[in-house]
Amino acid sequence: MALSDFPRFVRKNYEVHEWRHASAVLHTDFREEWNDIVAVLTKFRLQKSHIAVGGGGRSQVSASIDRAFTARGWTERKFATQIRVDESVYDSPTHKVDCFKNGIGLELEWNNKTEFYDGNGFEPVSAVYRAHEDAHY
Repeated sequence: MALSDFPRFVRKNYEVHEWRHASAVLHTDFREEWNDIVAVLTKFRLQKSHIAVGGGGRSQVSASIDRAFTARGWTERKFATQIRVDESVYDSPTHKVDCFKNGIGLELEWNNKTEFYDGNGFEPVSAVYRAHEDAHY
C-alpha cells in the first residue's frame, strides 16, 4: 500500500502526506476507518459560500467535514495524559482530537492559525501515539 493507491480523485484533489506507513496500516488493519476517510474525502466539495464568510470559531469547511465523519461514528476525543518523573506525576493536558474511531485519530485543519503549529503543537498527539505503541509492543 502506498500513497499512489489512494483513489485517483483523492490524489488529484488533496495534498496527502504519510507518516510511519499510515496508509498501509489503515488499509490493512483498519479497513472500515480507511473506507470512511476515503468516502468523506471523495464526497466533500469545497463551497464558495463556505470560504467567503468571515472568521471566528470553527469554519464551515471544517464543520462540514466533521459532520461527515460524525455521521460515520467518529467522535471528538480528549486524552488524559501525564508525565511521570520518578515518583512525581504531572498532568500534561492535550488538545482534543477532532475525530476518533477505533484507535484512529484525525485532525481536521482548514486555514488554521500558525500559532497551532508553533511550539510543537502536534507533540501531544505524538506522545499519545508513542505511549500506545510502547504499551502494545
